[in-house]
Amino acid sequence: MKDIAAPSAQPSAQPSAQPGLPARRGLFVATILVGSFLLFLVQPMVARMALPRLGGAPNVWNSAMLVYQALLLAGYAYAHWLGRFALRRQVVIHVGLLLVAALTLPVGLIDLPRIAGLPEAAWVPLLLGASIGPVFFVVSAQAPLMQRWFAAAPGAGAPWALYAASNLGSFTGLIAYPLLAEPLLSVRWQSLAWSGGFAALVLLVALAGYSRRHAPTCTTVRTDALEDTPARTPGRTPARTVALWLALAAVPSGLMLSTTTHLTTDIFAMPLLWVIPLGIYLLSFVIAFSDRRAAAGAITRAAPIVLLLMGGYAMLSNGAGSLWAVAGTCALLLCVATALHARLYDLRPAESQLTRFYLVMSAGGALGGVFTALIAPLVFDWAWEHPLLVLAAALLMPLHPLLNWRDNADMEPGMARIALGVLLAFAGFLGWELLQTLLEPEEVLFTMMLTVFLVCIGVMVMAWRGAFAMVLLIAMIGQGGFWTIRATMEGQRTRSYFGIYTLRDDDDGRFRTLAHGTTLHGMQSLDPAQAHDALTYYGPGSGVALALAAVPAIEGPRARVGVVGLGTGSLACRSQPGQAWTFFEIDPQVLRFSTERKFTFLSDCTPRARVVIGDARLELAQVPPHSFDVLVIDAFSSDAIPMHLLTTEALAVYRRALTPRGLLILHISNRYIDLAPVVGANARAGGLQALSRLDLPEDEVRYTPSRWIALSADRGVLDGLARQRPDAPWKRLEERAPEPWTDDHASILPYVRWSRLTGNP
Repeated sequence: MKDIAAPSAQPSAQPSAQPGLPARRGLFVATILVGSFLLFLVQPMVARMALPRLGGAPNVWNSAMLVYQALLLAGYAYAHWLGRFALRRQVVIHVGLLLVAALTLPVGLIDLPRIAGLPEAAWVPLLLGASIGPVFFVVSAQAPLMQRWFAAAPGAGAPWALYAASNLGSFTGLIAYPLLAEPLLSVRWQSLAWSGGFAALVLLVALAGYSRRHAPTCTTVRTDALEDTPARTPGRTPARTVALWLALAAVPSGLMLSTTTHLTTDIFAMPLLWVIPLGIYLLSFVIAFSDRRAAAGAITRAAPIVLLLMGGYAMLSNGAGSLWAVAGTCALLLCVATALHARLYDLRPAESQLTRFYLVMSAGGALGGVFTALIAPLVFDWAWEHPLLVLAAALLMPLHPLLNWRDNADMEPGMARIALGVLLAFAGFLGWELLQTLLEPEEVLFTMMLTVFLVCIGVMVMAWRGAFAMVLLIAMIGQGGFWTIRATMEGQRTRSYFGIYTLRDDDDGRFRTLAHGTTLHGMQSLDPAQAHDALTYYGPGSGVALALAAVPAIEGPRARVGVVGLGTGSLACRSQPGQAWTFFEIDPQVLRFSTERKFTFLSDCTPRARVVIGDARLELAQVPPHSFDVLVIDAFSSDAIPMHLLTTEALAVYRRALTPRGLLILHISNRYIDLAPVVGANARAGGLQALSRLDLPEDEVRYTPSRWIALSADRGVLDGLARQRPDAPWKRLEERAPEPWTDDHASILPYVRWSRLTGNP
């Protein structure tokens, strides 16, 4: 064992002067757990608060994540800066800042007026930063600070395992919000409960600081594990090592976000799926930074095999997946993140550079997030960041060759290179065969055999990192990446901050479809004689088709119709002469599909329709009262639920925009969420009558099963609607949730159709 003297800003007594100073490990672990728990609990809480005011646009969520990353980086920089002072002064400064930040509680959005001339992209981060900045900044600093304070006691031991405790607290806070806080507490009570937790944190930090009141400024800490590692010797860390820290932190951070995009876009769009990759990412720190290295070592050794096996699907974009595909993708993230973070742990410096180490890690995490969340959507037409990050992981992760035949004493270097070339050529052949078998679904066993052979070749060439990455790339292309590359080269995809859209004609040239990830958003016949037929969810037996056909009899021939969600514009051809139509669409790219005549519904059937770009709830709140006779809310056909469009406050916005006899039509088709009870409870709370129409069309090629809800404050309107088509009956909406959804309290968890989360969606 060796003692390393940590440099200090000021001289003090020798460590031996305080031989009896207790470590208080439990106190510091509790402080770190509480702080990290609060940090990851407040992130979704504030984002939830922002929905009614800022809307549900993805760029708002991106802005929120950008603010969190910036504040976390600032907090770590502050912790690093604070290390220049004596420990007593650190305690005074930090506790003082905690108390100052407490003046901004309870957490909530401040009443910040929009600044004239300031673009939305700058105003939203300003609002979020001003609202949550003080508390988030000061809480984010407590994890590295508590580790520094813990190590100040002679004999306390290395503090690195406390970082594992920090991420365990973060994971608990992340899971607690959707599972406990959101279902059980209103937003107001969430904020008050969080304030109580913050008060407990201030007390714990003060107690932790008090426990180190006799700690020497110059401390000795134990660094018996891996004490010969060059990066852990005192002094300045080489720039190359710092760059490696940055890369090892950036790739898992970016991969966590890209895994979420890849899963929800191309494999399995299910509710709350974003929680799983982030939770796995946090758990990887718990494993990698644990004092007990067995789990980290085992996962690190298995990671290259898992990378070859599951990383081969990183370019898959056929929209067909199952829970098994989700499990495999999540296993890949866990192994890769743990392996890279374990290597980061092995490269950790002496404790004197603890806060600098965490500052670089935070910068790397922010760099990975910026690349995935901000740069990739602007540069790529598909989630190409995901396979790129998987390949980057192959170039960074520790590789322990299982068959290190290259270094065999009987193997000449030239023969080793020849053997390597033969293996890579065979891998290319297997990749080509694998690509051919994807066209034959019945060849499942042969496909599995080819995959196993490719993995075996990857294991054989692990001694060459470049060759290992090449085999992985071959597997990616063979497992469906060829079709993804071809779709990009043919210009089938378009990407915006709102998602990845695929525009495709079927093989027979009969239909053109628009898909958002795994969700079909519309279809148009390429036969000119049928080009105006509304297909998919809008067929002749759908609730919206029946309602719009009845509008002249119910509302008169000059009805004003508003539609939230343009899609392909299918509903435009349900319009009738004399009507005035307005569409509300959040994504300008969706409008371009119509203006560039990729789909011609809008230009052919409602050429004079007005299209408003923006979040529908915010835009409808600005229109004059009684602007519409009919309002169609078609924002629920995807598996992602814009919750703020379905609360009682949102219904109040719709009712204000409608005439007293107005007709409101909601589309609630969803594979995994049963929204009918929510609509029923909200209708009852708002004094609305409701009818339901479930359409199960016989022609499953042209039309899609759908469910629509018609609501009105005037019962006569719904009675008139029901009488129009006796052969296509409406039913009274009987489902009722125990409580309506409000801006203050709403959760999708009780309405998840868990039985549908198995098998192919």
